[in-house]
Amino acid sequence: MNTDDLISVIVPAYNHEKYIEECIRSIMAQTYQNIELLVIDDGSKDGTFEILQSLKPECEKRFVRVVFETQENQGTCITLNRLIDLAQGQYLYTIASDDMAKPQAIETLHLFLSQNPDYVLAVGDNEIINGKSERIYWGKNRAVLPENEALYKTFGDELHLNAPDNKHADFGAYANLLKGNHIPNGYLYSRQAIIDAGKYDESVFLEDWYMHLQLSKIGKYKYIPDILFSYRWHETNTVSNPAFKAKSLEIYRQIYEHEKEYCFTHGYKKQWKRQWCKRFGWRAKWKKLRDFIRGKK
Repeated sequence: MNTDDLISVIVPAYNHEKYIEECIRSIMAQTYQNIELLVIDDGSKDGTFEILQSLKPECEKRFVRVVFETQENQGTCITLNRLIDLAQGQYLYTIASDDMAKPQAIETLHLFLSQNPDYVLAVGDNEIINGKSERIYWGKNRAVLPENEALYKTFGDELHLNAPDNKHADFGAYANLLKGNHIPNGYLYSRQAIIDAGKYDESVFLEDWYMHLQLSKIGKYKYIPDILFSYRWHETNTVSNPAFKAKSLEIYRQIYEHEKEYCFTHGYKKQWKRQWCKRFGWRAKWKKLRDFIRGKK
């Protein structure tokens, strides 16, 4: 393993004064040493940036380079692209300002990527935590349940990545990602690959899914079934927001329209048509009508 590789941890921060210190300290606790820490506060209206500034002396002792910036609110994509431009590392590790990384996360992921150059991204499983940083568990539709009643103990369970017969052969493959985003949080990925993929597209509703589709055209993905990340679940999560759920069909339509030309010219025509018909064909319309009728009864 090349322990000299510089890794850039990039953190887009917004209104997370309750969690930002936990997030930063989880990076300070990484067993991998050669890290630069880059954080942009995207116009927070709370004390997020002030807490960051109070942590800066400690961070400057721990990391080889520290950049803390604040800006008027510009959104996640612009902020992430700015962070990528600032980064100098061979690999990037993205973490939301309310999440936490396990101490061995970066070392584990880097060990794999440094030994497998045909892979562009590696990620582990996620435990799920609440606003008090207590571990929680999910039932159907991500309802929080006691552990003994839960269907899913981890994010990987909910994504069906931890089944005994799942060898992850198609994990992160383009054809599989066309069905939807099945990548957990806390991934380490090649900085050059994301640059070659065009970075984040500001016009796309769901930037993570779009980014994974582009990266999967460049190289392979690796899933490591160890808990390497703490994903925080609370009422302000984007995917738990009713407005986001209502917009889901529009998200699928935008992604599929964007990917249509690539699919038709690179051997994925059949897969594209299958997914399009599933979301927008007559079967989908009949299902919507059936659910409406059942709701009236």
